[in-house]
Amino acid sequence: MNILIKNIKELVQVETEPKLKVSGKEMAQLNTIKNAWLAIDGEKISDFGSMDDWNGVEDWSDLEVIDATGKMVFPCWCDSHTHLVFAGSREGEFADRINGLSYEEIANKGGGILNSAKKLQETSEIDLFQQATSRLTEISKTGTGAVEIKSGYGLSLDAELKILRVIKNLKEESDLEIKATFLGAHAIPEEYKDDRNGYIDLITKEMLPIIEEEKLADYIDVFCEKNYFSVGEMEIILEAGAAHGLKPKVHVNQFTSIGGVKAAVNYGALSVDHLEIMKDVDVKALSGTETMPTLLPSCSFFLSIPYAPARSMIDNGLAVALASDYNPGSTPSGNMPFVISLACIKQRMTPEEAINAATINSAYAMEISETHGSIAKGKIANIFITDPIPSYSYLPYSFGKNVVETVFLKGKTQ
Repeated sequence: MNILIKNIKELVQVETEPKLKVSGKEMAQLNTIKNAWLAIDGEKISDFGSMDDWNGVEDWSDLEVIDATGKMVFPCWCDSHTHLVFAGSREGEFADRINGLSYEEIANKGGGILNSAKKLQETSEIDLFQQATSRLTEISKTGTGAVEIKSGYGLSLDAELKILRVIKNLKEESDLEIKATFLGAHAIPEEYKDDRNGYIDLITKEMLPIIEEEKLADYIDVFCEKNYFSVGEMEIILEAGAAHGLKPKVHVNQFTSIGGVKAAVNYGALSVDHLEIMKDVDVKALSGTETMPTLLPSCSFFLSIPYAPARSMIDNGLAVALASDYNPGSTPSGNMPFVISLACIKQRMTPEEAINAATINSAYAMEISETHGSIAKGKIANIFITDPIPSYSYLPYSFGKNVVETVFLKGKTQ
């Protein structure tokens, strides 16, 4: 099927010379075409331009024409940090936080990650797949077209493999672009609380060989944080991951700055994620590198913790990406437009910066920016059409409203 979308009020994030990412001052630049058209041939964007230069496509066959008068077209969001394969919810802990317990206190009494791990271990692979499929449908309706999914709620050999096998099946069945990350080092299971090295050995010597053999993951992650995994422990796990072909994407600086950013960069991390607590040494460690700082503002919103200092990071020349952190404990939402709103409201990012962070830069953080994250000839036709809206700034402004009308993934209407 060939598709022509015409009379587009504004075509957003267009590239005639595609870039892999944008950094610093470049993030304030958002290329658009007003009164535009966009052509899709099969799964890919074939052409676009101004209606003023429109010459028609009379030679196309099997053509569907969509009139987008008053509406805008965006590339789909790329959500580069989620945990959306999980079992059930944790609203009890939500009430605990309202009653004054901290994230760490909840974890210490058996809540948090260990709570989700227990539920997941008791849930079948089929049930997990069905729950995750429903969540993928949910996030696609707000414009997400690519998503990274982590394990980490298993914390045992069988359960971690179960999650990764579910993700592999999702890749095969879904029209979303999906990347898989192995996060066995999300927390220390209760049975290993007095044998940390034993659990690290389980990850490095038992889990990783099977993951490589079955091709279950693209990346490896570690929660490098006080009371979770130290920098030294992270380095052991990342080295083992590299030996099994997995590039790092790591959790760092959510609650403390303990040197994880610099260590992750030294190990060639594709991204460092969270970064709520940043020191000058952390910013310096990221400057001039290929590592993408990835910010998760809806986690800060939900846990009432500091927001990552996006404004100072961008002003210091860094690139930043935005992602949802969709998970049952600290961010039970994969709503990327809300993430963009928070970035503008709470992190002082401009709409242009936030849209760049949620498209081309988050695509970079999944190694798909050559094919996703912008409107360019030959890229995958993951796009969405909005309701009639006055400007692209209206999208973060109208934080409680879904302005996404129609979503196309691989050129197909969802």
